[in-house]
Amino acid sequence: MVRAIKWVDEVVPAAPYVTTLETLDKYSCDFCVHGDDITLTVDGRDTYEEVKQAGRYRECRRTQGVSTTDLVGRMLLVTKAHHSCEEMSSEYREYADSFGKCPGGRNPWTGVSQFLQTSQKIIQFASGKEPQPGETVIYVAGAFDLFHIGHVDFLEKVHGLAERPYVIAGLHFDQEVNHYKGKNYPIMNLHERTLSVLACRYVSEVVIGAPYSVTAELLDHFKVDLVCHGKTEIVPDKDGSDPYQEPKRRGIFCQIDSGNDLTTDLIVQRIIKNRLEYEARNQKKEAKELAFLEARRRQEVPPERESDCDF
Repeated sequence: MVRAIKWVDEVVPAAPYVTTLETLDKYSCDFCVHGDDITLTVDGRDTYEEVKQAGRYRECRRTQGVSTTDLVGRMLLVTKAHHSCEEMSSEYREYADSFGKCPGGRNPWTGVSQFLQTSQKIIQFASGKEPQPGETVIYVAGAFDLFHIGHVDFLEKVHGLAERPYVIAGLHFDQEVNHYKGKNYPIMNLHERTLSVLACRYVSEVVIGAPYSVTAELLDHFKVDLVCHGKTEIVPDKDGSDPYQEPKRRGIFCQIDSGNDLTTDLIVQRIIKNRLEYEARNQKKEAKELAFLEARRRQEVPPERESDCDF
């Protein structure tokens, strides 16, 4: 998955949890980067302490509103509140706020907040390149929910079909996905799925809210040379028609076997099966983070100020 992210040049498997200067030097790294949340060792120390002291640490703000905690909560609660155009219910807010929460309170990192899409975020992720003469325009469509290695393997195969591919991924609206997938799918809403797919190095462009049936207008607009679908079931459109009827008629439809049987359903099943472990993980993580914050606060507050506060 990480190798498929377009900003990644090299991956070091089984890297040490605590980043050291030795590790940075070994892989010729000038500095390391982490989000503005904290990561701690078992004994509560900052895992980046050594590189910070050496001035070889950089920090980026985390994208608010997207977290493992929130996604797991959506799967377990089986709610549609995260879908676009859906009102977030009080039940979801209450559950999401308390999911795996330690009794001591809430910290800024292990918790749930709402993701707000902006044009700037999309610009940061988009390539901004249009198809060039000689490139083969390939169109794929789907939910691409909880973007995983099954999706990556499929897109890599699609990308390899042409010498100079330009892959366009059409993402269906949340309500459309829910129609053919049922339950509370998609787990990630359209805005979140858009950024996930744009981050993949095998994708050149994303159609946000693509029609379920691949129409003549869409094919002509993007000058599509080839339309691909995986080995998953093709659910008929609401009127009973084949959503790939037009590309099949033009002789440009192709089914691709990714060689990977991982699906979004299987990931959700794993999460549900390990529910108690996830809740315990969040409680333990949050308790450690809160203890770290309290210790840092005490270091920053002078003794006389602290006694005043206690009084």
